Amino acid sequence: MRRLALLLALLLATFVGRLPAAAGEPVFDAREEQAIRDIVADYLRQNPEIILEAVRILRERQARAESAEVRRTIRQLRDRLERDPNSPVGGNPDGDVTIVEFFDYRCPYCKRVAPTVRELLERDGNIRMVYKEWPILGPDSEFAARAALAARKQGRYLELHERLMGSKRVDEESVMAAARELGLDLERLRADMRAPETEAHLAATMELANRLGITGTPAFVVGEELIPGMASRATLEKLVARAREGAS
Repeated sequence: MRRLALLLALLLATFVGRLPAAAGEPVFDAREEQAIRDIVADYLRQNPEIILEAVRILRERQARAESAEVRRTIRQLRDRLERDPNSPVGGNPDGDVTIVEFFDYRCPYCKRVAPTVRELLERDGNIRMVYKEWPILGPDSEFAARAALAARKQGRYLELHERLMGSKRVDEESVMAAARELGLDLERLRADMRAPETEAHLAATMELANRLGITGTPAFVVGEELIPGMASRATLEKLVARAREGAS
């Protein structure tokens, strides 16, 4: 960064004394413009890392801008993210911090992070967990999501959720087998898979994901932070602590 500033200072020192007084006149003639290009090109040839440094700075600025925009969007969508009556809730329903997870039952990364989420909820009894069914990996994913949401009407959402997250195979046959093992009313389950609440949850989750710029699963929202992809327990604990500090 300092070398980039030195380069600009050199160019200014070389040519600023040549600026014309009259407005509208060209600052440099063709020979001087070519001289500037030669100086810059020669400097970059001798210091190619300056390009990488400039790109890094640009990316950091862009990331900060995008992060700020995401935080604004989360604040705008807070109630829909955390208090949608059609979204299942786990952990402590009265917890002081809410974690929102977007997931797909056929997503291998969601399955890998599921034990981390479970362990976090067991270790911290004051976390409220909101589940956003986002079936983006095909018809089998959608069938599983609808079945889980329908199981909620029989008070068995979390049990079926855990079964599906722990299952290597997720398709209509395996989902209904899991529901049968849990003692669910299968006829009612199939009917509730098309219930207005189920449709509303899936549509709302898709809209929220689009608004937040989420492109894959899993994804977590904690406080004003969005974590795309898998998150370690340490990362989630850190964000939970930060959310608590912000609320105090």
